[in-house]
Amino acid sequence: MELRINRRLIQKGLLLSAAFVLAACSNDTPQETTTKAPESSPAATTVAKSAEETTKDPYAEEKSETTKDPYAEEKSEAKDPYAEEKSEAKDPYAEEKSEAKDPYAEEKSEAKDPYAEEKSEAKDPYAEEKSEAKDPYAEEKSEAKDPYAEEKPEAKDPYAEEKPEAKDPYAEEKPEAKDPYAEEKSKAKDPYAEEKSEAKDPYAEEKSEAKDPYAEEAAKQEKSKKYDFDYTEVTDGVTKFGVVENPDGGPKISFSLESGINILTEEVEDKTLYFKDLNNNGKLDTFEDWREDTETRSAALAEVLSIEQIAGLMLFSGHQRDQAAGLTDEQKTFLEQDNLRNVLHAGPNNVEDSVKWTNQMQAFVEGLGSEEEPIIPVNISSDPRSAAGDVVGYNADGADISRWPSNLGLAATFNADYMKQFSSMSSEEYRAMGITMALGPQIDLATEPRWLRVNGTFGESIDLATDFTEAYVNSSQSTFGENGEDLGWGNDSVAVMIKHAPGDGAGESGRESHLFPGKYEVFPGGNFEQHLELFVKGGLKVDGKAGQTSAMMMNYSIMLDKDGNPLFGDEAVGTAYNKNIVDLFRVDNNYDGVLVTDWGVTRFDKEKIRSMGTAWGMSDATVEERHFRVLVSGLDMFGGNNDKAPVLAAYDMWKEANEKGELEQTADERFRQSAKRIVRNFFNLGLFENPYLDLEHSKSVVASKDKVEAGYQAQLDSVVMVKNTGETIKAKEAAALKEMTVYIPSTIQHPADSLFGPAEQVNKPTLDIESAKQIFGKVLTDEEIKNDEGVVTGYKQPESLEDVDLVIVGMTSPNNGHNFSWAGVEEDNKTYYPLSLQYREYIADGENVRKESIGGDILADGTKENRSYFGNKSKVTNEYDLDALLNAVELVEKSGKDIPVVVAMKADNPVIMSEFEDKVDAIVVGFQVSDRALLDIIAGKQEPKGLLPVQFPANMDTVEANQEDVPFDLDVYKDSEGNAYDFGYGLNYNGVIQDERTEMYKK
Repeated sequence: MELRINRRLIQKGLLLSAAFVLAACSNDTPQETTTKAPESSPAATTVAKSAEETTKDPYAEEKSETTKDPYAEEKSEAKDPYAEEKSEAKDPYAEEKSEAKDPYAEEKSEAKDPYAEEKSEAKDPYAEEKSEAKDPYAEEKSEAKDPYAEEKPEAKDPYAEEKPEAKDPYAEEKPEAKDPYAEEKSKAKDPYAEEKSEAKDPYAEEKSEAKDPYAEEAAKQEKSKKYDFDYTEVTDGVTKFGVVENPDGGPKISFSLESGINILTEEVEDKTLYFKDLNNNGKLDTFEDWREDTETRSAALAEVLSIEQIAGLMLFSGHQRDQAAGLTDEQKTFLEQDNLRNVLHAGPNNVEDSVKWTNQMQAFVEGLGSEEEPIIPVNISSDPRSAAGDVVGYNADGADISRWPSNLGLAATFNADYMKQFSSMSSEEYRAMGITMALGPQIDLATEPRWLRVNGTFGESIDLATDFTEAYVNSSQSTFGENGEDLGWGNDSVAVMIKHAPGDGAGESGRESHLFPGKYEVFPGGNFEQHLELFVKGGLKVDGKAGQTSAMMMNYSIMLDKDGNPLFGDEAVGTAYNKNIVDLFRVDNNYDGVLVTDWGVTRFDKEKIRSMGTAWGMSDATVEERHFRVLVSGLDMFGGNNDKAPVLAAYDMWKEANEKGELEQTADERFRQSAKRIVRNFFNLGLFENPYLDLEHSKSVVASKDKVEAGYQAQLDSVVMVKNTGETIKAKEAAALKEMTVYIPSTIQHPADSLFGPAEQVNKPTLDIESAKQIFGKVLTDEEIKNDEGVVTGYKQPESLEDVDLVIVGMTSPNNGHNFSWAGVEEDNKTYYPLSLQYREYIADGENVRKESIGGDILADGTKENRSYFGNKSKVTNEYDLDALLNAVELVEKSGKDIPVVVAMKADNPVIMSEFEDKVDAIVVGFQVSDRALLDIIAGKQEPKGLLPVQFPANMDTVEANQEDVPFDLDVYKDSEGNAYDFGYGLNYNGVIQDERTEMYKK
C-alpha cells in the first residue's frame, strides 16, 4: 500500500489536528489522501515534477497500463492509508493516559480516528499475508508464461528433505542457536568471553525514563515533527518511509518515518537539495554530500567511523533463511551490538517477504546513528538463486523469479550475450528484493572433471570463461539506459563478488574444499597461472563503466605443487591465511576492492571433524589469532561471522605487533583501509541515499513476463544434442505431438548423509510427468514396488508398450554427493574412495590411479597422511538411473516394435556415456535447465543450439590420468555414430554444428 502526502509540519512542534487532516483530504476518493502544501511551496512543486521523471525514479511507472503509476489507487481493502495494522507500541498516535498527550484525542468516533487500534490478532505485521489472494505470485500462470510448472516443491528447495535445524551448514549444533556462527556462550566454550567495556554494551545503564512504555512513542512523535518539506509517504504494510526527489537527476532520498533521521536541505539556484544527516550533527559533512565522488565520500566516512563500527563492517553474516519472520531479535542483536552491516539473504524468492524484511532492517539501523557513530545502511547479499534446476545448497526455492540455466548451461550457449542478458535482468530482480551484492559468479576454471562444483563454473576454456566473467561483471554492476547504453552505477546495479580466488577448480581427485576431504587443491601440471589469469582478465581488466569487480571471495584450499609443497610460501595454510597468494591481487595487480573469506574460515572443531569449520592449516591457532592472520594477509571481511569480538581482539593484536615493530602499518590505519573499501560499495549502490523498497514496484519487476520468457529461451538455447540417430529428434507440429503416447520410467535416488543431516530416499519419475502431459497426448510411467516397511525397492513397468510411440528417460549425471556431503571419505574419516563419472561400481585399481596422494595432513608421528583410494570402490547414489534406462530398452525389445529411446541427461559434471549410448537413439544434455526445456527440445519445438563447455571422457582410466589443474587433457568419448564428445561439440538437425562460435572458442 502506498500513500502520497505533501505535509509541512510546523517547526515549533505543533501537530495538525486530525480534524484538519480529514477536512483537507475529504473528497470522493477516500482511498488516496493528499494534503496540499501552499501553492508557493517549492518542495511541493519539485515532488510533483520529479515524480514524472521515470528514467530516474525506481518507483516509476511500470510497463503495463494498470501499473504505469506506482502510486495509483490500491485495491479497496488497501486504499485506506491508515489501514495498517499496528501493535499498540508501534502506533505513534495511540491514546495516552492524558488528553494533552494525544494530539488526536478529541477525535472520538472510529471514523475520525485514522489510527484506531486494531484487534490483537492484527498486530502481526504479516497477518495480512495469510490469504492466498495476497500472495503476489499465487495466481496461476499460463503455460506460455510459466515454463517451470513441472518443478516439484522438493526440486526447488535444496534443503526440503533436511530437518529444519540442519538447514544451515554453518550452524552450531544447538537447538537454541539461531545464529549459524554463534559461539558457545559459556566461558569454557566462548573464546570471546573477555569482559567488554561499558562503552561497548549498548544496553548498559538503562535510564529510568527508558522504562516508560510511552517514552518511545513520545520520541517517535517528536521525531515526526522534523520534516518541514513535502515528501511522498510509502508503506509496505509494515514499514513507513518517506521519499523526496532531488532536482536535476539527483538521487532519490528515502528515510524511515520512525527513525528520527534528520534531512538536511540546501538552496542552490532556487532549487532545494536534500541530504541525509547521517551523524545527526545538523550540518552537511563530506560523506553525506552525494555531489562528491565515491572515493572522496568513502575516505571521509572511513576516517570518522569508530573502530567498533569498522569491526562490524568486517563481518558478513551467516545464512538468514526466514524472511517471512520479519526482523528477528537475533538479527537486531548482531545489527546493533555487533555493528554488522553485510547480511546474507538465504531465504526463498518471496518478493513480499524480502521487501518487508529489507525495509524493516534498513529502518532499524537508520535509528541507530549518532554523532559519534554515523548511520550505515545494510548491504544484503545472496548466493545464486536463478538456476532452473536444483543446485544443492545454493539455489533458493520459489517460482517467483526468472529461471535460467546454471553458469555451465549459459556457457553451453557459447554466446556471452546470454550472460549479459541474464546478469542485467537478474540484477533488476535482486535489487527489487533488496539484494545489492551477488556472491558470485563462481568462475573457477573447471579443469578437474570430477570436481563437485563444475556445474557452477563457465567450463574449462580460459577464453570462454573470461568472456563470460567479464560480461557478468559489467552487466551486473552497471545500470543501462533505454537504448542499452552503459550508465555505470545506478538503481539496477548489483555489486559482484567473483569467487573463489585465485581459482579452486583443481581439487585433488575432485574432492571439494568446504569439508576436510577436499582441503587440498593440487597443481601437478604446473598450470596455476591460467587459473589466476581468469580472475585478473575476467574480473579486473574489464571495460564496463562500473569498473572492475567490487569484491572477490577467496577459496578455502591449501594449494600444493606436484610434490605436495605449498604453492606459495612455506606454510601449508588455506588461501585466506596466505599473504603470498593475496599479494597476487593486492600488489601484483593493484587491486583495492574488497577481499572476503569464504564462510567459516576462522572456525574449526578438533573434537568434531565432521562439522563446518575450514581453518585449514590453522587448526592450532585461536579464533582471535585466525582473525588477526586473515587481516595480516590483506583480506577485509570474514564470511559467516556475526560476532565482532574476535575482530576487535585482532585489532589489539595488530596494535601490539605495530608497537613491537613487527607491522609497519598501525592498527587504526589498517582498519580504516578496509573500511574505505567496504563502504565504497555502499556508496556505489546508493544505499546511503535510498535503501528502501516500494513493494508494488518490486512485484512488477521480479519474474516479469519479459524476464521469465528470456530465462526460458536461454534454457532452450543451452541444451546440447549429442546424438540423434535417424532424425529421432526433429521439428514436429503440436497437433502431431498430441497424438503421441510416451513412456517415462521412474528412478530411485538413494540417500547419502551430509552436513545437513540424514537424507531420505527419493523415488520419482525420471522426468516431470505433468510437463510431459502438456506436450504429448498420453504419458505412461511405472508403478512403485514397496517392501514391508513401505520403502520403494523397484518399479513395475507397463505390461505392454504396444501403443507407445516414444520412450524418454531422464538421467542425472552420476551423483557422488555435493560440497556439503562427505564425498570421497568413509565414516572413519581416513579411508578414501574414488569419485566416479560412471553409474556402475568403479574399482580404482588401474595403472593411472595414484598410490600416494599429493595432499595429506601431517600426522602425530610426523609422517604424512596418504589419501590415496587405490583399490577402493566408488559410491554413486543414483545408479538406478542406468537401471531405469536399461529396463526401458529391454521392454522396447520385448515389444517387437521400433520405438525410439531418447535420454534427457541432466548433467552437473561430464558423464561417461559408454554404459548406455549405443543402446539409445538420441541424447540431449542440459545443465541445470528445467525438465520442460529438455522435453520441448526432444519434442522438436526448437532446434538444439548448445555446445559442450567441457570434455566428456571415454572412461575412468583417462579421468585418473588427467592432471587436476590442466584443461583438455582427457581422451574423449566417441559414440557409435563416430562423433567425439569434445569441448565445443553439439548437433543440430543438420548434423555437427560448425559456426562462428566454434571458430571463436577452441581448445
